[in-house]
Amino acid sequence: MRLVRDFGQFIAWLPEIFSKPENWNMYYKETIRQMYDIGIGSLSIVMIISGFIGAVTAIQFSYQLEGTMIPSYYIGYIVRDMMIIEMAVTLTSIVLAGKIGSTMAAEIGGMRQKEHIDAMEIMGVNTSAYLVMPKLVASLIIIPVLVIIACIVGIGGGYFAAITVAGFTSSEFIRGLRSFFIPFNVVIMLVKAVTFAFIITSVACYQGYFVKGGSIELGQASTRAVVFGSIIILIADLLIALILMS
Repeated sequence: MRLVRDFGQFIAWLPEIFSKPENWNMYYKETIRQMYDIGIGSLSIVMIISGFIGAVTAIQFSYQLEGTMIPSYYIGYIVRDMMIIEMAVTLTSIVLAGKIGSTMAAEIGGMRQKEHIDAMEIMGVNTSAYLVMPKLVASLIIIPVLVIIACIVGIGGGYFAAITVAGFTSSEFIRGLRSFFIPFNVVIMLVKAVTFAFIITSVACYQGYFVKGGSIELGQASTRAVVFGSIIILIADLLIALILMS
């Protein structure tokens, strides 16, 4: 029952986020700050994870190639499509759900507990829009950029592992990168990135905005932001795959 109640409250709360800003300059400055925090703060962990994922994908696929008649240049083809369609966007989004999702929930939840939100509402500020919209806009811009970077770094990690560990040549890997490329796969990646960015931000901000109680409840809200965000990302990943790849 609580899940149904939270879902209804979340749907009813969404229109408040997209109301017209009272002060455009204030919203703009906050959006820029959030873009910097999300982008620069997450860049290193995204690059590290995607690089290793690309390398592991190349090594595991090279193991599967042994004793088969599959052309060796398929290594580049597989790494490229795995990173574009699934690995880069989904793993990056789940990592960001843990990193920035918990941070957003804790930040807004702390303001709720310290009655900062109540004070702003008394002054006539639409707190839902002011606290959430800049974060949402920043995420919708920056997270797809991080996904693109993750994809490039992941392919680079696969290239490095393929030629240094798995014994493939550079020309074989590059030939695979150029083979069977479908531009629509990039569209799928970006659709997923934008959808996941909205899920990460909205779920985390909702958990923080409606938190009740003390520090224990705030910690639980941050945990729910990560868990629910990750689960909804996986569900959305499946639905997008069914819709766009059918």
